[in-house]
Amino acid sequence: MTFFKKYPMGDSCLCWAVGNTIDPSVSSKILSAYRFLKNTISTEPGFRDLVPSYTALALHYDPLVSDIDDMTEKIEQVIQGVWASEQPEEMEKSAKVIHFKVRYTGEDLQRVAFHNGLSVSEVIARHTAPIYTVAMIGFIPHFPYLIGLDKRLETPRLSSPRTKVPAGSVAIGGAQTGIYPTESPGGWNLIGTTDPEPLKCLEPGDRIKFCEESDL
Repeated sequence: MTFFKKYPMGDSCLCWAVGNTIDPSVSSKILSAYRFLKNTISTEPGFRDLVPSYTALALHYDPLVSDIDDMTEKIEQVIQGVWASEQPEEMEKSAKVIHFKVRYTGEDLQRVAFHNGLSVSEVIARHTAPIYTVAMIGFIPHFPYLIGLDKRLETPRLSSPRTKVPAGSVAIGGAQTGIYPTESPGGWNLIGTTDPEPLKCLEPGDRIKFCEESDL
């Protein structure tokens, strides 16, 4: 039974989508399929890129060179296999972990604490506790969308986005957390700052650990 939706995005991109909500278990399977396929179809003629999101995989290809039917079959076999597997995911064990030293002095830190009925120290403790997984990269180059935020830290985006968010800002938006790699507009809650340089090497499936600056 086909459980995913397949649709074209223009004449050189094909997308496979599974649901439409953020779900860690779905993201884990998407990333497992992505990591396997990156190692198996990247040498196929006409292959350009494979891009994961929370719930989908997008294949970018050269329609003048690619055997798109062959690549489609290979991708769908992998997706079906990942979803059928009942074995524990091995992806996280092999993913690299990158540590980010954070100065928790963001201008919205108090807002996050007040919204969730926590002290600032509790916000910091809960934000540094998990090891996050990079589910996808966007809305600008190198911006990581991270899985693993403590539900007690979920905070609505700002009603009016800022026109300039400094590079290296660590932020929370709804159920998500991430790091701004460059100065850009943004509506997430700023809770701290870090060195954004390591973001240039991040890939989907990598893992991130935040540490308070005074702890390192």
